[in-house]
Amino acid sequence: MARFRAALEACPLLVKFTLVSGLGFVTDATLLHVMIEAGLTPAAARIVSLLCAMQVTFLINGLLVFRCLDRARPWRQWATYMLAHGLGNFCNYWIFVTLVSLHRSPLAKPLAALAVSSVLAWALNYLAARYLVFRHVVIPGSGGSDAAGAAMVAPVTPFAGSPHGGRGPAAP
Repeated sequence: MARFRAALEACPLLVKFTLVSGLGFVTDATLLHVMIEAGLTPAAARIVSLLCAMQVTFLINGLLVFRCLDRARPWRQWATYMLAHGLGNFCNYWIFVTLVSLHRSPLAKPLAALAVSSVLAWALNYLAARYLVFRHVVIPGSGGSDAAGAAMVAPVTPFAGSPHGGRGPAAP
């Protein structure tokens, strides 16, 4: 686990988020398959699998990717995450149900529809997580008061201070 965590910390933020999204996809696909095999309709099974996958990605994104999970008020941050990802996941669910209901192979297969809908919703969820839920990211090795160069928490400003739209100094 320590080796995985070290490898994850070395990756750029977008890559980390994509890897966690992949874990969420695996959770989603596995539960979707299990629920369909248990007799649920694909639409009902997808609600269960999507909600479970959201819990997994919230914890991993908060703890390992953005490294700013609010341990004093986790419920508030969790609710913000669920609301912020609501739009992306609504699109995800809507595309899934639409593709399954078309009854046209191969996209009508639940796992294929899941893959298509998840890819399309990924960008919306990244933007929501990055700029709404986890607005403060930890910048490793950015100095600090201790001799070891402690990590600093910096607010994320989507467009302030840098022409490329990245994190930068606050606008005057």
